[in-house]
Amino acid sequence: MRVLTGEHTAALQDLTVLDPVAHIFIQSQLDGYGTAEPAPASSGGALFLGYFEDDELLSACWVGSNVVPLTATEHQGRRFGEAIRRLDRHFSSVFGPAEAVHGIWEALRHGRQRAFSVRERQPLLATATPSSVAPAATLRRARPEEYDVVLPASAAMFEEELGYSALATGGDYYRRRVRSLIVRGHCLVDIEPPGGVKFKADLGTVTPAAAQIQGVWLAPELRGRGLSTSYMSAMLNYTLDAAPIASLYVNDYNESALASYRRVGFERVGEFATVLF
Repeated sequence: MRVLTGEHTAALQDLTVLDPVAHIFIQSQLDGYGTAEPAPASSGGALFLGYFEDDELLSACWVGSNVVPLTATEHQGRRFGEAIRRLDRHFSSVFGPAEAVHGIWEALRHGRQRAFSVRERQPLLATATPSSVAPAATLRRARPEEYDVVLPASAAMFEEELGYSALATGGDYYRRRVRSLIVRGHCLVDIEPPGGVKFKADLGTVTPAAAQIQGVWLAPELRGRGLSTSYMSAMLNYTLDAAPIASLYVNDYNESALASYRRVGFERVGEFATVLF
């Protein structure tokens, strides 16, 4: 177990491309930083841990504000969790392939941070095929001048999903995130004049190989009418314009969302897990 450096960048990239859907977050970090070298302390000090056998990199783990494993077994996940405990850092979540996350959590559950939610089974879905369901014609990219309209819907989605307000804790970062998604054309909305958001979803992570849909939200008063399927059909088609594979993951108990995603063509390709702190 060691901290990766720039010389390990190619080996890390080789692991990432083994499953571009499951490892999209790690690929996006490599695309952004261009190296496995630890980030300077002034920019957060994020780093990659690597698990080696006979000098061969078998698996890795991103350690920043989030902890994200790459190609790790449950045993290797426990080893990463033990190493992360020794680093004594603060983080907001652990997420990624379920087997590795379960291993990391086995070690971190004895650390100084306490989890407020453990989501053990989250189906990872993907497709490379446009939807055959008629898409909602009103879904479109949000415009920069609509930021003040989109932000409350984004914050409502976040609070429903995580149980606390993104604007009350780390609000500046969340506002920048929402604005960035809009500016990059990665926030899709249906807005009914004079400004009510009916539906929104984001291209949360995009790489040359895949894109991951995040932040799906339908206005509460519109739920239960079957509208989400046509919206997700349109969202899927937008996503496939950005990357060859569209993906997302969802809590296994969210049966209505799972049914909607399957109707538009998503298929299960793996399982994620998330631990929230």
